[in-house]
Order: sequence, then structure tokens, then C-alpha cells
Amino acid sequence: MITVEFAQAMARYNRWQNRSIYDAADGLSDEERRRDRGAFFGSIHATLSHVYWGDCLWMARFDGWDAPAGGLADSSEFVADWEALKALRYAADEKIVDWAGRLAPGDLSGDLNWYSMAMQADVSKPLGLCIAHVFNHQTHHRGQVHAMLTAAGAKPDDTDLAFMDTSIGG
Repeated sequence: MITVEFAQAMARYNRWQNRSIYDAADGLSDEERRRDRGAFFGSIHATLSHVYWGDCLWMARFDGWDAPAGGLADSSEFVADWEALKALRYAADEKIVDWAGRLAPGDLSGDLNWYSMAMQADVSKPLGLCIAHVFNHQTHHRGQVHAMLTAAGAKPDDTDLAFMDTSIGG
């Protein structure tokens, strides 16, 4: 379904885009980052908190990270402080890049089995699909944040994967 190279490229893309989004959001006041802008999770901060929470949840399944506290309904308030969220995000991105760098082709086969609190059921899905989902989830919500930032007058970097600067590791 996916390759090690895909996971590694997407981990670098995730890091690159998060730096852009967080740098652009840094130019806004805390009040502006927390303003409800009509997105699914409401604000820039809440959406970014949800993405970080989701990454922690999935990486607990993939790489043994500590599972985040709370459930989906709590994810938008998982990290309330902006500076803490930013530091945790940057650290998580490095850990995701490291995890992807340790993957071998055989690591992407088979199924991932877990209990989904959201579905209240045991779930089994192909691991490659789950990994692709994580990167898709990040991109989806970052797109929402990008739109909110642009509407607020901030200027995040280009989002085109094909133009990621690989000379700096993405």
C-alpha cells in the first residue's frame, strides 16, 4: 500500500508544514489564535491541539508513545498553552521523522489492531492504511488552519509537497 520512502517523505513534509503553520500563527495574538473561525474544532489553537493529540494517539499505536489523556471531545483542549503546544509539536515532529527513518519495508505489512474509543469497538485495519491516514489527517486539518491563518492576515509558506526543500531535510 505505502512504502518506507513515502512514510519518510510525509514525516518530513509534516515537520516542514508544522513549522510554517506555527511560525505564521506566532504572528497572531493568543486571542486571535483562539477566536472561533467556524472550522470543525473552531479555532486555530484548538485545531492544532487536536492534530497534536491525534498524532500522539496514533504514535502510541505505531511506536509506543504514551497515549494522550482524554478522548476526541477533549482533543481541542489537550494543550492549552500556546508555547507548550508549539514545543510539544516540534518535539513530536522530530520523533515522527525518527520513527519513519527507522522503518523497514516489512514494518509496513500486516494489520493494526486497537480498541477505538470513538467507535466503541475493536478495530483491525491494514497498518499501511493507518499510517497513510495519519499523514492525511495532519494535512486535512493543517489545510483548515492555513485557511484560518490566511483569513486572519498571516502568511504561511507554500504547501506543495512537490516543492518541499529537501536540502534542509524538509
